[in-house]
Amino acid sequence: MDFAALKQNLGAGLLSFPVTHFGRDGRFNAESYRRHIDWLSGFEAATLFAAGGTGEFFSLHPGEVPAIVSAAKEAAAGRTTIVSGCGYGTELAIDIARAAEKAGADGILLLPHYLIDAPQEGLYDHVRRVCQSIGIGVMVYNRDNSIITADTLARLCEVCPNLIGFKDGSGDIGLVRQITATLGDRLTYLGGMPTAELFAEAYLAAGFTTYSSAVFNFVPGLAVEFYNSLRAGERSNCERILKDFFYPFMALRSRRKGYAVAAVKAGVRLQGFDAGPVRSPLSDLTSEEEAVLLKLVDQHKK
Repeated sequence: MDFAALKQNLGAGLLSFPVTHFGRDGRFNAESYRRHIDWLSGFEAATLFAAGGTGEFFSLHPGEVPAIVSAAKEAAAGRTTIVSGCGYGTELAIDIARAAEKAGADGILLLPHYLIDAPQEGLYDHVRRVCQSIGIGVMVYNRDNSIITADTLARLCEVCPNLIGFKDGSGDIGLVRQITATLGDRLTYLGGMPTAELFAEAYLAAGFTTYSSAVFNFVPGLAVEFYNSLRAGERSNCERILKDFFYPFMALRSRRKGYAVAAVKAGVRLQGFDAGPVRSPLSDLTSEEEAVLLKLVDQHKK
């Protein structure tokens, strides 16, 4: 898939990050994962991000990423674009990006580098080197210790033709509006706040055409309905879904650090997929919390 086609796909609809399935032995459960990807590919997701943030990229061995990408590509069978997670320090990120490309990824999402804050010149070199190491499209993720300014992003766009997307998880609407105003249609802009639907209206107004939905993992029909209502300007339906589902889910997600991932994985298990537990340093929901989530899921199955 060429850069222009991937860029168009990214902006064409809803995006999501499938959870990574683990077996009882703690290893990647490819069979269950493929069944889940096959199910998700039947809904209206423009792109699925394998081994991304909700896919516990931070808990994976780099050597596991290609197998996850390959399983996603096989299960999607051309119905859905597959983008791989990528990250850590520059040298390791280059290795992961090349391995993901070899495994069939249509592009990569470059997550924040490991641990330390970095100056803009260092971030520029990091992103540039990863982009120039592969022949597939790259999206960069602004979040936490990796916040790229509009000027740095513009410089990167000049030297990296395969830099096609910008995802924001910072919540800094002023910065993202400056970026969309500066770079226009050079990039596709993706909302990436945890439970992105809570912020979707604000990001749409800032020039973002789409976002990644974690709950698409287990209530894909509802996630698509919300996205379509948002794009159609059906504000009353958006507010109804926010009040009936997303705000209660946010309350559950906020009970403990890491539940932005653990609650999603619990939802996948409740839908009948053997996704297994989250890996440390995360922890799973309690049985009481899973019962709360089950009631919410049962009310919104589509």
